[in-house]
This record gives sequence, C-alpha cells and structure tokens, in this order.
Amino acid sequence: MNGGILTVSQINFYIKSIVDNDPRLKSVFVCGELSNFTRHYKSGHLYFSLKDDKAVIKSVMFSFAASRLRFAPSDGMKVIVRGKISVYEPSGQYQLYVEDMQPDGAGALALAYEQLKARLEKEGLFSAGHKKSLPQFPKRVGVITSPTGAARRDIENIISRRYPCAEIILYPVTVQGDTAPAQLASAVEYMDGKSDVIIIGRGGGSAEDLWAFNDETLARKIFDCKTPVISAVGHETDFTICDFVSDMRAPTPSAAAELAVPDREELLNALMQRRFTVLQLLKARISGGEEKLGAVRRSVLFSPEKYIAEQSLRADSCTRRFKSAVDKYISDKENKLKYSAAALMHLSPLNILSRGYALPTKSGKTVKSVKEISKDDKIKLILNDGSVDCTAEEINE
Repeated sequence: MNGGILTVSQINFYIKSIVDNDPRLKSVFVCGELSNFTRHYKSGHLYFSLKDDKAVIKSVMFSFAASRLRFAPSDGMKVIVRGKISVYEPSGQYQLYVEDMQPDGAGALALAYEQLKARLEKEGLFSAGHKKSLPQFPKRVGVITSPTGAARRDIENIISRRYPCAEIILYPVTVQGDTAPAQLASAVEYMDGKSDVIIIGRGGGSAEDLWAFNDETLARKIFDCKTPVISAVGHETDFTICDFVSDMRAPTPSAAAELAVPDREELLNALMQRRFTVLQLLKARISGGEEKLGAVRRSVLFSPEKYIAEQSLRADSCTRRFKSAVDKYISDKENKLKYSAAALMHLSPLNILSRGYALPTKSGKTVKSVKEISKDDKIKLILNDGSVDCTAEEINE
C-alpha cells in the first residue's frame, strides 16, 4: 500500500484482503469454550465467542451450516470448530466464520442423543404412567420396518408360528438415512387404530444407522399413539429414544414378535389343564350327589317309618315356630294400638268436658273471647253429655 491519506473503509478492506488471501487462514481448526452464545430467532445464524484461559475470538456460524448440527450448542460447552478467519469490514474486527462444529471429547450424535433424552424425560414422555398394556389376544399386528430386512422375516415367522390367527399388517419404510424419520413418524400415525398392537424397529447397526429412531417427531407420534407400541431397534445393547417412549421395549425384533402375540401351544396346554380341572370338579360333584342320594334311598327303603317320623317332627317344629312368630306379631300390634288409643284419649277435648267444663260456640265456631259476642247473640254450650242453647243478656270483660 502506497503512502497517503486513507479512509477507514480502505484500511479495513486492505486488511480483509490480506487475511482472506492467506491460505493458512482459509481452513483452520480451533478448540475452545463457547461463551455469549446466541441464536438469531429470525435468520437462524449462531453468534458466539470461543475462548481459552488467555484469549477470546468472535465467531459466527451461518444458518446453512448450523442446520447440519446434530446437537444443541450452549455456553460453557467445549467444542472443536472448522472454519476460516476473515475481517468484518464495517467494524474492522476479525472473526472466525465456522463451517462445522463438534463437541470436544464426546461425539455429536451421543451429545444430541443425551440432550434430547433429558428434555423428553423432563416433559414426561418416558413416564410409566403413560405406558399402555399389550392386548392379550390381538387380531391385527402392525409391523413398521424395512420390507427387505431380516427383522421383517423374523417377526412374520415367529407370529405365524406362535399365533397364526393374527393378521400381520406391514407398513414398509426406510429405516436409515435422511428420509427415514419422516417415514417412520407417518407410519406410526397411519397404523394407529388400524391394528391392536404395533411393532416398530429394525436389525442392528451403528449409532448412525439407528439414528432415525432418535427423532423427536417420531417420539411424539409414539407418545400420542392410542395403540400400544413395541420398540425393537437393533440388538439388546442398543438403546434409542424410541425404546424409552414406547409402551414396551424388546431387545430384538424376534423378541418383539414374542411379546406381541401369545403362544398357541401354551394356550392349548392351559386350556387342556383347565378342561381336566373342570372334569375333576364335575366328577367330584356327581360322586357327592350320588352318595347323598344313596343315603336317602337307604333310609327310605330300609326304614320308611323312621323317615316319615323324622319328616313329621320337622314339620311340627316348623309349625310351632310359625305360630309363635304370628302370636308375637299380633301381640306387638295390640300393645301398640292400646298405647296409641290412650294417647288420643288424653288429648281428646271430650276428656276435658267430662271434668265439668263447657265449650261455647257461635254459629258453629268456637268462641274464644267475650269480644266475639254481642248482647242477645245466640250461643250454644257443649257439655259432656249434651248441649244448651243460650242468649247473651249481659257481657262483662
């Protein structure tokens, strides 16, 4: 750059051109701790700083690169990033433009798995209270898996052998790759209500191969599913989000088929055992009845007079108990009637008249005060044994 007076823009542009043309700064790997992390709510760009114990560098990760992240970055997380160093001309500040980011010490898939698992568990999607019980005798078994995988063949063979009367409904899907999560979620939604129990899964594979079963949308579809869901993903040591949110987890697809349907041989054995038990009970009941009938026959045939006498005594005893109960009932009712009659007699106005009192009436109405009578009014006095018609000659209050 030649001497002379320069503008700020020229200085920043010149420095940016030097930095951008340095091949050592076009692709750098930097490790550090995230701080001041911000995700722009509209653009989706990530803004943060990378720091160690001595320095800090401003960084940005544009949305097209951020969308490829398998985990959620946050403050305090140690990461390794790849990107380029450049200068932001308006502020004259150099910064790191990040193109890729990985957790330092833990794989991105493992970290994303743990983050999603912790969040869904906190929301209650793994709660035992939401688990549905499997039907005892399912008529239709829905199977969501690859149409060409060994898992499908294992499930169909075991169900056909154990419980051939169950109908198998296959929903073919891709079980790995970018399109797999959406297909699996759509399959669960479609199969809900069209089968009595659903098996979703695949055979074993790497963490990347099984990653479709760690999808959040799939987990929520399984949680909202009204049909019981059995998860059968990978081998016994493999665990996915699908395993935790499902109503039952099977270590393998074959084990899922065994959980979904009963074994007809076991059912037949149980049925035969119950049949044998019922027959034994019937035989015992019939044998006991025959013994009682034989005893009655012997008592009647060998001593009919004794049998008739015993029955006569029983009849007499019943008659005495009946008569005693009737007599007691009548006696109780007579006592109650006498008590009620005495109470009524005590309250009767005739009982009062018998003691020398009279009841004055005027025009058929009882007179309660001299104010109700005028001179020369006709009054009737009701006595104990009759009545007297009178005329009021003088009224004294």
